[in-house]
Amino acid sequence: MKPLLYSLLLGLLLAGSGRATAQLAPIDTAQGRYYRPVFAGVTVTNNVTYGSAVTLNGTTQTLLMDVYQPTGDTVSRRPLIVFAHGGGFIGGTKADAYPVAFCTRLARLGYVVASIEYRLGFPLTGFPVALTDTAGIAQAAIRGGHDMKAAIRFFRQNAATSKTYRVHSNYVIAAGSSAGAFAALQAGYLDKASEVPAYVNLASLGGIEGASGTPGYSSAVMAVLNLSGATENPSVIEAGNAPLCSAHGTADATVPYLQGKIGSFLPPKYVYGSGRLNPRAMALGITNVLRRFSKAGHVPFETNSTYADTTFWTIRDFLRPLLRRTGVALAAKTSLAASTVQAYPNPAQEAVQLALPADWAQLGGGEILDVAGRVVRRFRPQAQTTQLVRGTLPAGLYAVRFAGQVPVRVVFE
Repeated sequence: MKPLLYSLLLGLLLAGSGRATAQLAPIDTAQGRYYRPVFAGVTVTNNVTYGSAVTLNGTTQTLLMDVYQPTGDTVSRRPLIVFAHGGGFIGGTKADAYPVAFCTRLARLGYVVASIEYRLGFPLTGFPVALTDTAGIAQAAIRGGHDMKAAIRFFRQNAATSKTYRVHSNYVIAAGSSAGAFAALQAGYLDKASEVPAYVNLASLGGIEGASGTPGYSSAVMAVLNLSGATENPSVIEAGNAPLCSAHGTADATVPYLQGKIGSFLPPKYVYGSGRLNPRAMALGITNVLRRFSKAGHVPFETNSTYADTTFWTIRDFLRPLLRRTGVALAAKTSLAASTVQAYPNPAQEAVQLALPADWAQLGGGEILDVAGRVVRRFRPQAQTTQLVRGTLPAGLYAVRFAGQVPVRVVFE
């Protein structure tokens, strides 16, 4: 599906001062880069410090990452993938087998890939079984997202200064497996305090961006890779957000494919998995791919070579077309203009009025999509203010889409 917000933006990357940096040339995908393993070797720089943050017990943790680069690569600006390992926020490391395999394989295509450590832990009580609560799990995910954002900002600062890692700051991807996917989804889509439940006490954690390092640089991403992850609510994905690629087993008993509780915690943490997130993205006109592993359990790609290959190929094929787009990455999210198409009243029972931009005649036809991303009606406006009649459409949520415009949500009651 064609993304509607990832068009050329002037001054793509905003620094903290609000000044735009010079626009960089797009990614060159010629000669098999980012599709074939054109590099035989990978050079790994271990334990790079990207920030520091206060842990659950009040101590300060130095945040480290391992950076994978294709050996012998001479390209001056390369796309970056920041990857977070799994482990349920209580274990796992950046050097586990799957992060190493994931990073190595993608670096051989030409990517720079960073495997990050992030803060682990949440309050545990009870014996002999350790229990936590909804707030504890949510706060752990927020902290993980904060640390990933800090890593993204670190690379953007490096790209603007010493250029040690030769990263193209407009092409940064958030990725993770299991708990790490929670962090990646937080980094990619959680951008407003209103999206965080009050019980989380977001202010005490450092707000939306956190305080894990390199303030003053954008933490926005061009895409999110969600491997067996979930979010608090699908509504954190909004029109104009980054493309989403997910891989998830339908029989996942740890992180639900659709929706459900995480573990046996008291009270339980209720989350929404890939089977709910990707249809949400589809309905909003966001480029997305869902690799559904029928009857597979949790993170099957970490232990089964067939699933690992399929996941790798899915990611490769999802990302490469995005790299060919000029200016596909967002600048700071706060710089985005709102949609110039408006709908009112909304919700409505019989019809809504569409207020179109001044150049409405150049928009061409519009489409109405249902929550599954299917086009249920096409129409062509005859005036700048156009009535959209519900007709036979069932009650529910729809997206009204025009080429070049952010989709507008419409609810018929």
